[in-house]
Amino acid sequence: MRHYSFKSLAAGAALAVLAAAPGAQAQGKLPDQLTWTAYDVGSGGYNQAVAVGNALKNKLNVTLRVLPGKNDVSRTVPLREGKVPFSANGVGGTYMAQEAVYEFGGKDWGPQPVRSLLLNNSDALLTVVTAKDANIKTMADMKGKRVAWVVGAPSLNQNITALLAYANLTWADVQKVEFGGFGPAMQGIINNQVDAAFASTISGQAYQLASSPRGIAYPTVPHGDKEGWKRLKAKAPFYVPFYGAEGPEMSASNKVEGATYPYPVLMTYAAVDKGQVYAMTKAMVELYNDYKDAAPGNVGWDIKRQVFDWVVPVHEGAVQYFKEIGVWKPEYDKNNAALIERQKTMNDAWEAYKKTAPADDAAFAKGWMKARADALAAKKMDVFLAEW
Repeated sequence: MRHYSFKSLAAGAALAVLAAAPGAQAQGKLPDQLTWTAYDVGSGGYNQAVAVGNALKNKLNVTLRVLPGKNDVSRTVPLREGKVPFSANGVGGTYMAQEAVYEFGGKDWGPQPVRSLLLNNSDALLTVVTAKDANIKTMADMKGKRVAWVVGAPSLNQNITALLAYANLTWADVQKVEFGGFGPAMQGIINNQVDAAFASTISGQAYQLASSPRGIAYPTVPHGDKEGWKRLKAKAPFYVPFYGAEGPEMSASNKVEGATYPYPVLMTYAAVDKGQVYAMTKAMVELYNDYKDAAPGNVGWDIKRQVFDWVVPVHEGAVQYFKEIGVWKPEYDKNNAALIERQKTMNDAWEAYKKTAPADDAAFAKGWMKARADALAAKKMDVFLAEW
């Protein structure tokens, strides 16, 4: 099994940034006032966005406003409506939105033409965190425990679904407790309303839990269990085996054998101006040293840690910049084209389905599940989720 590696770039990638041709002409600039959406105040993504904003202000005199959103839908709506160009989003607002599953499979959504700029691949884990006093050592120990379900956050909930599947468990094997957002769900562990929730191990809430009377623990996801990983990746193909080393009670000498994926994903929509995306990508890469130590997990934005062939396509403006600094390989073009074709396949299916779709919300969602699965299967593309 291939473990998570950030060696997809040539060893000289960092030098390539510095050695980019000085005569290369930027294809756009950032506005004086810029807005990103991000996770709740106190989350790892929010803290990182604020740190980036400080660097933008100090070096480029660009003011970044960070708009917190409680769930994937609230973070993505401003992008869909063209009010905000970028988001430090999770897999929900990127991959789930692209795939039109869960909330994004409802009448008001459908497949979204999302694009990435950069992926944050830090040393943290995005996983189930638990109260230490709940005595949950492995994912199998989740059986019968109280687990947070965040309404309107398919990425958080699907991730728990996948991690439960690793241990051959489902939501029927745990006690599901609903919360309105990520922050309240984590507070629910501290308040002894639940035993487990999904989080980044470097979020402010993770540190709050660690310092609370209940303490923090991380169920392990052993990498050698091939059948467990097969079940996990069937539910969440964006997951990879990884040893977590950043977060409360974790370090380089005390790693947790777990699973993770990039977070946050700095993303946008395909229609956003190429020049602005180019300028945003350029600023993120070239100001890296100015914000890398300003928030936990910011090392994940390092150009040397980028993975250019992930599960959503990279925006053409970002691709242009990556080509200029010599880190974009020809094979990435093939992957990008395949992902864009996947989005087109789902969008065509969506447009065709809407013409005869039932008015009832539940019937609409059920019909879309089949239409989407049939369209992808016909093109011999992975279905990912046939129902939800």
